[in-house]
Amino acid sequence: MDLVDQDLLLEEDEVEQDYTYFLRQYLEEHLEDDDGDGVVHLAEPSLHTYLGEIEDTRHRTAFLDGDSVVNLPLFRLQGVVLFPGATLPLRVIEPRMVAAVERALSQVDVPYTIGVIRIHRDTANWRMKSASIGTTAEIRQYGRLQDGSLNVVTRGQQRFRLRRCWNDADGVPYGEIEIIEEGLPLKTPRDVFGELGPSSARSSGDKVTGKSYQEIRSNLNEAETKDSRIDSCSTSGNQSCIGEELNDSFENRYAYPSNKISTAFWPHWVYRMFDSHSLAQRAADMWRKIIGVPSMDNLVKKPDILSFYIASKIPVSESTRQELLDIDGIAYRLRKEIELLESIDIIQCKSCQTIIAKRSDMLVMSSEGPLGAYVNPGGYVHEIMTLHKANGLDLDGPPATEYSWFPGYAWTITRCASCRTQMGWLFTATTKKLKPRSFWGIRSCQVA
Repeated sequence: MDLVDQDLLLEEDEVEQDYTYFLRQYLEEHLEDDDGDGVVHLAEPSLHTYLGEIEDTRHRTAFLDGDSVVNLPLFRLQGVVLFPGATLPLRVIEPRMVAAVERALSQVDVPYTIGVIRIHRDTANWRMKSASIGTTAEIRQYGRLQDGSLNVVTRGQQRFRLRRCWNDADGVPYGEIEIIEEGLPLKTPRDVFGELGPSSARSSGDKVTGKSYQEIRSNLNEAETKDSRIDSCSTSGNQSCIGEELNDSFENRYAYPSNKISTAFWPHWVYRMFDSHSLAQRAADMWRKIIGVPSMDNLVKKPDILSFYIASKIPVSESTRQELLDIDGIAYRLRKEIELLESIDIIQCKSCQTIIAKRSDMLVMSSEGPLGAYVNPGGYVHEIMTLHKANGLDLDGPPATEYSWFPGYAWTITRCASCRTQMGWLFTATTKKLKPRSFWGIRSCQVA
């Protein structure tokens, strides 16, 4: 099995580090203390310090070739849609899942790699159902606790199609997966679109050919007529007739200089609909206006990475984000994201449709962006979006600081005031100098 060149990994890591740097700059500008003394108190949940001491595996797995079929230990997670490039922390307690991680660390063909796929309850029969598309995850940090459980930090790598899954003799879940080949970003060459000559040239005649604009149009019409004659020649089987008509037709059809007329068949706006780089720029501009983050030029240069980044952070339900993961084609995914960014304005409770917040209430509290995955002591992974303001929520219980995902903040459980569904947590600063003073973390699985 061939592996993709390591240069690709280094290039993607550079893009990731650049954008992380931009987000940290943004945080430093917006999370200064009240005294304005220049001391910055950053909440760095992306480091997942609540997991305790974990060591870097110092291993980077090369990408697998598209259409490769491999067997991987499989993590089926409820409420989680992992995208390439996104971070996923895991608190592994169950013995068979601990064995799954250990198998992944020691496997030869694809070391330090697991498969992650979303499971959800089917509303038709209330049984758990697996998605068909998942993402491989590279184990980047790893630590074993005294009770034998594991704390693990992984990063999404490549999309895969789940072919089948099973439990081996020891109960370890495995999946046979097929790596999805990701197409290259499409970009329309600038020189495809020429320009018609000035109106004076079109009316008085072209200096190169000596023909008037009306004569050129007449020649083009005549060429179309000869095309139909070519068809009749083809039907009759007269090959010499075909050759003569083809030569005459092409001579007249291209009499107008190529530098004066567009060589593209469709108008420019049609091509832009599928130009990944144009779509990436548009999506990045919309995302920057919504979130208020700095320039995303480095990600715009990589439309595939940008499409996965926005898909992993957009404030929509997990089922909608699964649909984004399922989409084949960078341009199609970006177009869907643009459509969502244009249409989504409110965040609602999934159970009762109560309006909780507006899209503009989203807040960046981590270098991971406004939405990220965090794991609790019981091993349950929560994907939460951070908001600076929320409505229709009640607090449940006193604030607690133990195992807080955001250092320096205490958490309090919040429930929907209408249906009592647990929506997430309110995070409040434990020191006077920390900003913001409070913010909300809403579970994406409870958002409509």
